[in-house]
Amino acid sequence: MGTFAARSGPITVTAVGWDDDAAVALRRAMTEEMDARYADLIAVPGLIPEGMNVDPATVVYTGVARSALGVPVGHVALRALGGELELKRMFVTPAERGGGVAQALLAAAEDVARGRGASRIVLQTGPRQPDAVRMYLREGYTPVPVFAPYEGLAGSHCFEKSL
Repeated sequence: MGTFAARSGPITVTAVGWDDDAAVALRRAMTEEMDARYADLIAVPGLIPEGMNVDPATVVYTGVARSALGVPVGHVALRALGGELELKRMFVTPAERGGGVAQALLAAAEDVARGRGASRIVLQTGPRQPDAVRMYLREGYTPVPVFAPYEGLAGSHCFEKSL
C-alpha cells in the first residue's frame, strides 16, 4: 500500500491475507497484551461481546507494516460491519510505538476505505488503552456514541473519521 516515514526508518505497509503468517503472529501478540491488560474483565463470563471476535469472512483488508529490514512491526484490518468499515486489530509492536508506524497503518487503511467508496471509518477501543485514544484523536478521529456490538462493553470508546 505504500512506504511511510517512521522514527526508525521507512515503514512499508502491504496488503496480506488474514491468514498471513506475520499477520497471525502480530494478532497473537496483540491478544496476549490485551488479555493481560483486561484479564479481570475477560474472566467474567459473558462480559466480552461476541463482536470483539473477527469473522475472517467480514475482513476486506489486512495490512502488515514492515521495517526497512523487513521485520513485521504492525497490523491493521478493516472489516465490514453493517454498511460501515470498521478498523480492527490495530497493533504496533512495543519497540516501535510512538514512532509513526500507527500513522502508516492508519493511512493505508484509510486509503483502502476511500478506494472502496467508504465515507468514514469507525472503530472501538477500550478504557485501558489511553495511548490509542490519544493517537486516534490526534489523527483526526472523533468520538461517536458506542455502536453495536459494543454497547454492553463498559468503558468502550468509539470513534469515526470522515474520509
